[in-house]
Amino acid sequence: MWSTEAIKRLDAETVPTPMLSLPLPGLRLKDESAHPTGTLKHRLARALFRYGVACGRIREDTAVVEATGGGSAVAQAYFARLLGLRFIAVMPGEPSPARAAAVEELGGECRFVNPPLAIYDEARRLAAELNGHFMDQFAWAERAVDWQSGGLAEELFDQVRQAGGEPGWVVVGAGTGATAAALGRHIRLRGHATRLAVADPENSAYFPGWAYGVADYGTGMPSRIEGIGRPRLEAGFIPSLYDLVMPVPDAASVAAARLVREITGIAVGGSTGTNLWAACELVSRGSEVVTLIADAGPRYLGTVHDAGWAAGRGLDPRPYAAALERFLSGGPWDPPGAAGMDR
Repeated sequence: MWSTEAIKRLDAETVPTPMLSLPLPGLRLKDESAHPTGTLKHRLARALFRYGVACGRIREDTAVVEATGGGSAVAQAYFARLLGLRFIAVMPGEPSPARAAAVEELGGECRFVNPPLAIYDEARRLAAELNGHFMDQFAWAERAVDWQSGGLAEELFDQVRQAGGEPGWVVVGAGTGATAAALGRHIRLRGHATRLAVADPENSAYFPGWAYGVADYGTGMPSRIEGIGRPRLEAGFIPSLYDLVMPVPDAASVAAARLVREITGIAVGGSTGTNLWAACELVSRGSEVVTLIADAGPRYLGTVHDAGWAAGRGLDPRPYAAALERFLSGGPWDPPGAAGMDR
């Protein structure tokens, strides 16, 4: 059967990613940019295709449509090609050959839509027209990602155990919320003492929704940090699984992403900077912390690693870069603003 062969191909794509260290005692980075598509979304895309095939929503002749851009679109194009399926990414904004290039190189197609929030209705319409499948990662990701065995959570804890210990905290960002939910469930299932923190950028609804306990909280504003933050609380964001949600200034995310590149040579995205800034706050409290390099690639050289890009968005990373430099040199953690709050 095609479905049986498809699952075998997807299962063969499970390759562990390495754990890296920064010159800061107590902090380690799990490098998800080591995936073939350079992103943590590689795991999510694999899980979504696996779930879709297992549920019978994706068959041999199914066109797969998703409303997304960035790493999610690239990762889904990768797995569509692996299974010989047509893939169309409906992206927000004006047509951009540069944004479409990575998807098209993997055999996918791109459609651009304005206003940006119209991408979801357009993806549903297109999937219905083609008798295809709207992947809808925000609806399915949280239930598709494996949190019991064989996924990121089990791999991460196996690696830290082999290194001789268990972290006090794991820090992740939240886009769909699937990765954070999987880690939170796994921690409880295995009885780990580790606590889970979610790092959240400006404009996102996740931190205020968690802090105030408002299930339908919305900001109506898009995140400037690719891959994480949402203008509303998504179904995959499950507050009861998180010990802490930490708001991170976007300028701090930019400064921290540049620091990771300076130390490792990896051109990480802004979400990695968000993770690192929140992780440094927890390390300053005396905790051992593991966080993620969420994604990396040449495209970020023109965004978070570019002075003009940051200035054009009113972001000044210099005060945050200075705070990071002092901290990594053995000084106190004295950021320009508060990095988090306990509930």
